[in-house]
Amino acid sequence: MTGFGDASRDTDGARYFIEIRSLNNKYFKGVIRLPEEFQVLEAELESELRRRLNRGTVTLTARCSDTSEDAAFEVNHKALDHYVDQIRRAKSVAQGDVKLDVGALMNLPGVLVPPPNEEERIDRARAAFRHIMKEACDHLLSMRAREGMLLREELLAHAELIEKNLAQIQARTPDVVRDYENRLRARIDQMLKDAGLSIEPADLIREIAIYAERTDIAEEIARLTGHIKQFHDLLANNAERSVGRTLDFLAQEMLREANTIASKSPDSEISRLTVEVKGAIDRIKEQVQNVE
Repeated sequence: MTGFGDASRDTDGARYFIEIRSLNNKYFKGVIRLPEEFQVLEAELESELRRRLNRGTVTLTARCSDTSEDAAFEVNHKALDHYVDQIRRAKSVAQGDVKLDVGALMNLPGVLVPPPNEEERIDRARAAFRHIMKEACDHLLSMRAREGMLLREELLAHAELIEKNLAQIQARTPDVVRDYENRLRARIDQMLKDAGLSIEPADLIREIAIYAERTDIAEEIARLTGHIKQFHDLLANNAERSVGRTLDFLAQEMLREANTIASKSPDSEISRLTVEVKGAIDRIKEQVQNVE
């Protein structure tokens, strides 16, 4: 399910900012983007994301603008002097052909070192990021909740179509056996009349009973009806827990029953109604991938 949330906080001359974006995904996938000096916090922030969100590709981007003097790196004078001493020994530098670039020197390995209070800066950043991350997650979840209400209405519309068609299929089922019986009797009567033979009523009844047993879909209709009821229950009582994966599994079971109905019933009207049911279930399967 898609969503967006952000939050910021000013603490001790530093401004901390977090932005969280969520895209549809059947599973949870966290992408954490942190300033290099705060990479140590990546595992903690991802763990907190997993606690708040169960599905989706979730991208967290964190930034920090520290304008205080504590943010300044220390200059390692010994390392800098060593670099300068070696550079001055070069013939081109000694002859004055090359001038030293202080900015370039600062980027040499070991010249700039983190301030001695680096651990304190990380602790402050940890506290600030965790605080605003909760706020950003709340904003994202609020946005996802609004989208979820619209999605719920769409899922219920598909479930209503399935229920409507199931009722028509169930009402049509007795007519299927009766129509077969009438066709069978008419065909046998014509064949017997042409051949001058007769048939025992018991044999005809046995043939009709075999057909009725082979095409009986009452059990599949009952199970599919039960799945639809559970589907409604999950959508009505999802405030306390995640139901996305349960709905996904339930949709697969619904499709299984619909396929069995389609394969067992030779009636054209039932086939037409079942095709509509399978279409609605397919749309449910697609949509529940986005449900938390």
